[in-house]
Amino acid sequence: MATTAPSLRWRVIDIVTAAVLGIACGLIFFAWNQVGYAGYEILKAVAPGLGGLVTGVWLLGGTLGGYVIRKPGAAFFVELMAAAVSMGLGSQWAVETLYSGLAQGLGAEIVFALFAYRRFNVWVASGAGALAFAVEWVLELFISGNLAKGVVYNASYLVCGVVSGILLAGVLAWALTSALARTGALDRFASGRGARELV
Repeated sequence: MATTAPSLRWRVIDIVTAAVLGIACGLIFFAWNQVGYAGYEILKAVAPGLGGLVTGVWLLGGTLGGYVIRKPGAAFFVELMAAAVSMGLGSQWAVETLYSGLAQGLGAEIVFALFAYRRFNVWVASGAGALAFAVEWVLELFISGNLAKGVVYNASYLVCGVVSGILLAGVLAWALTSALARTGALDRFASGRGARELV
């Protein structure tokens, strides 16, 4: 478990890295818009709400941005920027992609803020992924019409989405950060300097 006390002020390198992560995650989102949505439709046909299992990849911007940069607003900024890139490249959800980015980024940001941007481990990253989906789930009740789909669908979708957020956003962000830290690529960040404590 890593407990650090770095400065929470943004540096130029933090801004540049957040932008790069946002663009990279946006490209991942755009690719996943096709692959993930196909998987979503297949799983949805198997059981109500099961499609939530593929949603975690769309949450990766917030968890990865927050975990790497470790500054207030990083999770929100990277997720929102990734959503903007995905939308700009032609996401099938158009402007709703931005709404999702706002919701997902906010969910992840809340978890990092609860730990005052001082505690970082796989559990915190997983919590960020879980809450990112939970906030998205609330949004989808209204903008996607899920409220009319009934309790069984929504309960199943929430559970599956939270599991996906934990694994495909939280654990994956932790693993990617750990791998990058070991290469020395993150030496100018607390996430790199604390690499020995990441596990």
